[in-house]
Amino acid sequence: MKFIWFILFTVLTNAAAQLMLKQGMTMVGPLNITAENAIIRVFQILFQPWVFAGLVVFVISMVSHLFVLTKVELSFAYPFISLAFVTVTVFAVVFFGEEINQWRILGIALICLGTFFVAKSDTSEKQTLAQEVVEEQQIGLNPDTAGRS
Repeated sequence: MKFIWFILFTVLTNAAAQLMLKQGMTMVGPLNITAENAIIRVFQILFQPWVFAGLVVFVISMVSHLFVLTKVELSFAYPFISLAFVTVTVFAVVFFGEEINQWRILGIALICLGTFFVAKSDTSEKQTLAQEVVEEQQIGLNPDTAGRS
């Protein structure tokens, strides 16, 4: 659980990026892309301030996630990304007036429950301790195993 704050930062920046992208695309309006206007339209979308900000925040989220992947197991870190769905849903209701029904609420509850179980399964601290013991044994610093071969 040592890197949980980095994982949560990744989740929150991912969710913030999605909200910014939604706001930007709402402001862009319907996509009427044709062969004649495709390039111009793509640039209009990319440089719409909310879309651009969302893309930048998404890159920050990905960099954070890459850092997390160097510190914890993928099977531990990745399920937390599902919390972005929970966060986005809550803020979509607040900011965009989206409605959620009982099935989405149940799904969100199951996501939270599943993420809780994944969090409880963290073995990184045990693995780090075990790795330190092995390293001490290899260089002869552990008095419990010193002299044994």
